[in-house]
Amino acid sequence: MNFFEVQELPPVSLAPGVTIRMVSANKMMMVFFSLAPGTRIPEHKHPHEQMGMVLKGSIRLTIGGEEKEVFPGGVYRIPPDVLHGGECLDTDAEILDIFSPPREDFLEKFEESTR
Repeated sequence: MNFFEVQELPPVSLAPGVTIRMVSANKMMMVFFSLAPGTRIPEHKHPHEQMGMVLKGSIRLTIGGEEKEVFPGGVYRIPPDVLHGGECLDTDAEILDIFSPPREDFLEKFEESTR
């Protein structure tokens, strides 16, 4: 399958207030995040390269100690193994993240949720 509609992708709950829908290939993955207002993503790091864009709402991101509010159209880059985290601000947020290689933990969550 080579064509997708985001709203038709199965939703996967990662944590309270965090839902993802994803499309994965061999070397990259697109993840559409839906965040509820006030939801926090704890600081973490992973070996994957990550780039993202806010599609709706706004988030406050911290990447390698640098903090910034990101609004629709804002793009960010997170190198591998760099500590990062964030918070959804006052309204629901929608974010598109791209990971390379694909996040194994997200794929496992998807498998668990479809059993």
